[in-house]
Amino acid sequence: MYSPPPHFADTETWRRTLLLSFQSLGVVFGHLSIGPLYVLHTASSSDMTLDTLLGILSFIIWTMTLIPLVKYVFIVLNADDNGEGGTFALYSLLCRHAKVGLLPNNRDADDALLAYEMGRFYKNNSDTKHKRTIEKSKQSRYLMLMVALLGSCMVIGNGVLVPAISVLSASLNLDDSLASISFKSAEHREAQFEKYAPVPTACVILVALFVLQHFGTHKIGFLFAPIIIVWLLFLCGISAYNVFHWNYRVLYAISPTYLFKYLRNIDIRSWRSLGGVVLSIAGSDAMFADLGHFSKRSIKIAFSFLVYPSLVLCYMGQTAFMSKNWDPSRKVLPSHLVASMPGGTKHIFTLLSVLASVVGSQATITATFSIINQLQALNCFPRVKVVHTSERIHGQIYIPDVNWILMALCLAFTIAVKDVANMGNATGLAVVIGMLITTCFMSLIIGLYWGKVFEATLFLVFFGFVEAVYLLACILNFQKSAWVFLFFILFVLIIMLAWHYGTVKKYEFDVNNKVSIEWLTNLGPGLGVVRLPGIGFVYSDIMTGIPAFFSHFVANLPAYHEVLVFVSFKPVPVPSVPPSKQYIIGRMGSKEFKVYRCIVRYGYCDSIRDVNIFEDHIFRAIGEFVSLEDRDSVPPNLLEDRLIVTGNLDREGTAFITVTENTSIDNNSDQVDEESPKAGSEHSQILPSTRRRRKVRFLLPPDSPQMRPSVRVELLELVEAREHGMTYILGQSHIFAHQRSNFLRKLAIKLYIFLGHNCRDPSMVLNIPHAAFVEVGMPYYL
Repeated sequence: MYSPPPHFADTETWRRTLLLSFQSLGVVFGHLSIGPLYVLHTASSSDMTLDTLLGILSFIIWTMTLIPLVKYVFIVLNADDNGEGGTFALYSLLCRHAKVGLLPNNRDADDALLAYEMGRFYKNNSDTKHKRTIEKSKQSRYLMLMVALLGSCMVIGNGVLVPAISVLSASLNLDDSLASISFKSAEHREAQFEKYAPVPTACVILVALFVLQHFGTHKIGFLFAPIIIVWLLFLCGISAYNVFHWNYRVLYAISPTYLFKYLRNIDIRSWRSLGGVVLSIAGSDAMFADLGHFSKRSIKIAFSFLVYPSLVLCYMGQTAFMSKNWDPSRKVLPSHLVASMPGGTKHIFTLLSVLASVVGSQATITATFSIINQLQALNCFPRVKVVHTSERIHGQIYIPDVNWILMALCLAFTIAVKDVANMGNATGLAVVIGMLITTCFMSLIIGLYWGKVFEATLFLVFFGFVEAVYLLACILNFQKSAWVFLFFILFVLIIMLAWHYGTVKKYEFDVNNKVSIEWLTNLGPGLGVVRLPGIGFVYSDIMTGIPAFFSHFVANLPAYHEVLVFVSFKPVPVPSVPPSKQYIIGRMGSKEFKVYRCIVRYGYCDSIRDVNIFEDHIFRAIGEFVSLEDRDSVPPNLLEDRLIVTGNLDREGTAFITVTENTSIDNNSDQVDEESPKAGSEHSQILPSTRRRRKVRFLLPPDSPQMRPSVRVELLELVEAREHGMTYILGQSHIFAHQRSNFLRKLAIKLYIFLGHNCRDPSMVLNIPHAAFVEVGMPYYL
């Protein structure tokens, strides 16, 4: 059996570790590094004293120590899903080891694939009382799916909040710096810049940021890490100067004594200040979510030796300056951070703050694209167009529709709120809810997957208590713009639940209304059914029997192709399915009918391949199936129930050999170029009158005694059918809510219908050529 490649930590050298640590600074820690722009702004109040400042600083230091350092670096990073991290990584682990998944098309036949995909990390734990209880409870399954989707909503919400708050904070500093250059009068400066300029400046930067997204992170990403390194080192130098120049007593805040003093004298206003403290760890979850692009060791080194000490020193420097220069009359509190810059470093800081805010926003936007792609792969989000911006780095994607929606929401949120502190309240709520979800899932992983129930309880109680304290502080700031974020999250969550519910109900309808292969094979020439030359690819969600829409098609138009291939896409709760395990081929009926079934499995990090890529893979997999089937003696009545996982399709098999040849097209040629690239285009383009093209042809290998004549004849018929052309048949669902359904179900189905009419069509997602596309309408009563 093919063995999975070893993980990063087993093969990487120290040179590679340091290189990955350098690259992670711009991708993983961009959001976390821009916290100094708004953390103390949000946590401050009008009656700040030295003890209050030291208490807030002590909270920041210990929160950064307990959550990012202890929880994520030393614990959560060890719960990777074969190298992948994030909310869906934890959820997929639970789906595999506790069998709590609710995704359609999941069956026990994937146990071998799941064991393979986990590699040496796979553990087949014996059943425990806790595991059996969770597996038998349907409510727990729905609850886990709801929590996983809620965690995804937090990532999407950060895609709106983080660019808005970080760019607006940097714009305040930029406008203050420009005002000091343009005007000599402080009153004029305040009237002209601090009142009118920040929001328009932030909007201009946001528009530029989202417009540049279609170029892809790989074209501008090489600047991200140097920007964050210079930003952190610059803050370290300035903060060290401020600590020893203004008030070295802030170093005492390392002691938890000031934390307990703050709690002893706490009131409602002090609780609300803790909602700003939680922003100091905003972006910590990226260490786990972006684990698939880096290694554990590189992330641990980058955070422990640069990011963590730099940020702690930065907050100390800010607190030292504010303790001696606190001015409650300042309406624009980020000017305290600008004012703490000595000499002529103010303008350097302003430039770096704008660049750092863009880097932090870029990382959050990219994370939003990634989580939506995962949701779409698992049928929990409406179909959207996904563009891969890099051929070498799989995770770098761009989703145009989502990009413009995020831009509109960021602009609306910035214009409506206009205050960094209120934005921080909403952002803090998103951060703490996301971390609570990670804590809940991680405790289940420790208990059910690692088999350590006591440690799981301890983990949940300790970190759950710490995060619950911050959740209470964020709830106290609910009326300060946090309610806007909550309504947005509920809206996105309803869309996800409605789409998932409609997808599951549609799948159940297809399963209940399928017909057997005998119904199709009994329709012979005596009944007027004609077999057309060529190959017909029939796409459906079910993996057994004939879909109802195809039986509807044949009943009204008695003709189908001489070779039929029923293709089903099957999401599997693993990060990625290797090519050797991706295609499952079977035969439907006897050999003379030439009807095959192909199941394409993909993980939550895989992209659904368009038809131009996997068309040849499916054809080659069928050839390998015919060749392998002949070697085993199987009774004819078991042929339909027998599925074979084909080998590695990247190498030549025993059934076909491929030939790539260059041919020319003249003016009179009506031949279609099946291999012409269509990346990013939704409609086929008109080819020039004369051009060179690359075409892949399949040929049979030379005569070999290992291949029987009957197999050779069947393979030759497949090649001839392919030369006649291929047709793609999809069902068009006309969905109606059942009259006996209750109000909530009808509402969910109607929302699913609306989303289905306004999202991308399946033929466009698969990039099926219009000339070879047949759509069959079918009513669905859900």
